[in-house]
Amino acid sequence: MTPRILKAERVLDARAELGEGARWDARTSSLLWVDILRGELHRFDPASGRDVVRAVGRHIGAVAPRKRGGWVAAVREGFVTLHEDGREERLASPYADRPELRFNDGRADRAGRFWADSLHYDHSAGKAALFRLDADGSARPMVEGLWLGNGLDWSPDDRFFYLVDTLHHRVDVFDFDLATGELSARRPFLDVPKDQGHPDGLTVDSDGCLWVALFGGGGVQRYTPDGRLAARVEVPGVEQITSCGFGGTALDTLYVTTARENLRAEALARQPHAGGLFAVRAGVRGQPTAAFAG
Repeated sequence: MTPRILKAERVLDARAELGEGARWDARTSSLLWVDILRGELHRFDPASGRDVVRAVGRHIGAVAPRKRGGWVAAVREGFVTLHEDGREERLASPYADRPELRFNDGRADRAGRFWADSLHYDHSAGKAALFRLDADGSARPMVEGLWLGNGLDWSPDDRFFYLVDTLHHRVDVFDFDLATGELSARRPFLDVPKDQGHPDGLTVDSDGCLWVALFGGGGVQRYTPDGRLAARVEVPGVEQITSCGFGGTALDTLYVTTARENLRAEALARQPHAGGLFAVRAGVRGQPTAAFAG
């Protein structure tokens, strides 16, 4: 199979320090994304080009729509509800007394649970975990011993769950039970060669293929359910590609977030669009963004 080559175009000169978590919010026809290090939730309207920013006051890894309105968010210490009127409500704080850790990527499953993984600020091996937040506000670790938890998503039939461990350069796959929310039979799905960059965020399309953002690799790569490379999205003027997610009313546009983190003047000169938000018509459709039930 010869991979298709696509080229993304910049749609917002966001200059994000660490853009992440691209998720389509059908209720508002906008793309949700975050700048983790600046502690910002963004809502980008493709129709107008307007980007609305909400500061949350500390690192924010990911958000998902909430069935009762507003959003659920994975912030530095745990999980909160962000209300549309500006209020914030604490749900669970597993890392309240562990400032060396923070939550990273996350999304809701189709039963309404919210999942988020974590990282250690100095990237110590095996200190991170994957947590599940249930609708009653309780949170518990589902996978421990991660190095740097990152992208996660489910297959369209909910039989499989995919999880990135960035510092292992690997995507793992688990069997998944939607009714109980349990994971089992973890095994490697994809090893990303170091010269291609670090696997970061990911999304699964309606065909069951994985789109994996490559931090340091300058693009996003699509893999079939059996692990074959099927397509590559080139992101011009950026090397640090952080996440990807489908949006638009037809869910046929792939949005890509990027980062300027730790780039000095010389590197920024080589990457003039670092931190921008990009988009490309992918030729396939994504899955609708699930909402948190709590």
